[in-house]
Amino acid sequence: MASPSRDKRDIFLSTVRAMKGREKFACLTVYDASLARVLEAAGVEVLLVGDSLGMVIQGRESTLAVTLSDMIYHASCVSRVRRRALLMVDMPFMGAATPARALGSAERLMREGGAHIVKIEGGRAIAETVRLLAEHGLPVCAHLGLLPQFVHKLGGYRAQGRDSDAAATLREDARILEEAGADMLLLESIPSALAGEVTRSVRIPVIGIGAGPACDGQVLVLYDVIGVSQRRPRFAHDFLQSETGGVKAAVEAYVRAVKIGAFPAAEHQFS
Repeated sequence: MASPSRDKRDIFLSTVRAMKGREKFACLTVYDASLARVLEAAGVEVLLVGDSLGMVIQGRESTLAVTLSDMIYHASCVSRVRRRALLMVDMPFMGAATPARALGSAERLMREGGAHIVKIEGGRAIAETVRLLAEHGLPVCAHLGLLPQFVHKLGGYRAQGRDSDAAATLREDARILEEAGADMLLLESIPSALAGEVTRSVRIPVIGIGAGPACDGQVLVLYDVIGVSQRRPRFAHDFLQSETGGVKAAVEAYVRAVKIGAFPAAEHQFS
């Protein structure tokens, strides 16, 4: 099977937006310069410096202890070597507690961390925040479904949107956030059919993680892809296990699988 294409042009938000409905795009988490180089060489279009670093890098039980300084540090490590991929960075826990705080946090993530777009967890409650950032020209990806920063309120890492009321709320949240100015959506751990409905109902790109194959792009935690996570979630796949060429080959296999629609497969989805 052929390797992913190596288009050397820079990837902007407009590039990803133009791919909607035409070509799937691949996203992976990354937290350091060395692996950022590998991911770009393997064809990953969107690099996500995720607050998942609290678990896979810092050894914590959740993302809640990750600070804004942590996010800026790791984002800057990646941004120094990034050459073409779009760089998305997570807003840490309480970094967007108020619209004003979110504006200041997002400014630092972009100015000091080199982020191109900031991802914020939450539904319609963050609409005012999204609108304020959009008015100041700061791109936002809104994160819906399973929200790791809300783990204690949700009662654990459980799939969301599985009953009719929850599904209706999520669909409405997506509409409200798009109208508020969100540039992208990320859907985590929701039924595949619901993710497909949301993806088709909005004009902005939708990234899925545990949200089925209908999303415009897919994201996974890199450490799940290369088989070094202690507990791999059911929606992830160890691509290194089936590859003999090392980490780069595993990432290339992931990108290929996303592009041709082979990942996520049925076993990686919720119903």
